[in-house]
Amino acid sequence: MSRLERIRLKMQEEKLDAFILASPENRRYMSGFTGTSAMLLITLEKAYLLTDFRYIQQATAQAPDFQVVKITNMYSSLTELAQKAARVGFEEEYTTYADYLDLKESLPQVELVPQSKLLAELRSLKDVEELEKIRQAVKLADDAFAHILQFVEVGQTEEEIALELEFAMRRNGASGASFDFIVASGLRSSMPHGVASPKKVQPGDFLTMDFGAIYQGYCSDITRTICFGEPTEKQHEIYEIVLRAQKAGIAALKPGISGREVDAVARGIIAEAGYGEYFGHGLGHSVGLAIHEGPNLNLREERILKPGMVITIEPGIYIPDWGGVRIEDMAVITENGCEVLTQAPKEFIIIE
Repeated sequence: MSRLERIRLKMQEEKLDAFILASPENRRYMSGFTGTSAMLLITLEKAYLLTDFRYIQQATAQAPDFQVVKITNMYSSLTELAQKAARVGFEEEYTTYADYLDLKESLPQVELVPQSKLLAELRSLKDVEELEKIRQAVKLADDAFAHILQFVEVGQTEEEIALELEFAMRRNGASGASFDFIVASGLRSSMPHGVASPKKVQPGDFLTMDFGAIYQGYCSDITRTICFGEPTEKQHEIYEIVLRAQKAGIAALKPGISGREVDAVARGIIAEAGYGEYFGHGLGHSVGLAIHEGPNLNLREERILKPGMVITIEPGIYIPDWGGVRIEDMAVITENGCEVLTQAPKEFIIIE
């Protein structure tokens, strides 16, 4: 069943006559169009891609299942194409209030129905083609980590390391970085989102690197923590606790379990070791065309995991004025459990 057929079934269930999509990820998912300016209008019978003259040739080539409409004013074109619709879905999580007011003015006869979750549900289950692109994105990150182990040394700045990671992935075929890399060393490694700074790596530092590649639109996400010089007893202890929690989280991943239940498995190990207060974020999140998708692995997530979902498992311990450790892999839920996609080593790596 095609994506258009699947979304139309969902539209019928929600009693929608049409669906307006404007977010880049949803546009690409539904049509294949990768340009920066367009809107999709999907009805139960037709599918339109509205864009200006800059993208007509690109849209025609990339979105063969859509009728490409050249526009001068997006909202007047919507008025014409959706004039027979009564209930129209829109992406409430992407649409600004100003855009909503423009939609209301353009479609005064229409009931606008927030429907972001409809596409999120479809996108959460990756097909074979999507999984292959994600595997390639993961391999780019794995290979970059292997490269960086040969590159890093005491005295380099976090910014230099982040730049080298991105260069390594781009040289091998990545179209970009999937997010602003987190490269944090020493005391800064206690910052879960410590983006790279001019700080230089010092002997005895932990170095946490959270990074990923984009391959044909799809993202990867990996975190590894290494140590410069012989680690202390406490550094060994914290690393091993996080590694045990991470492996337990992976072992718990399977269809039919909620994100909250998986989170509890890993979180329980860290709490039992006496460091529960230092693990303040969720265990993981889904990944695809966007770096953060749903469902998640956290204390509140009741959604049930299903085969085809791609999830990160990334527990951490972050102790202010001391440092921190995070270890992260990506895995795809299978019929009987999960397949770990990340292959980079995660035993405690020490750079002499």
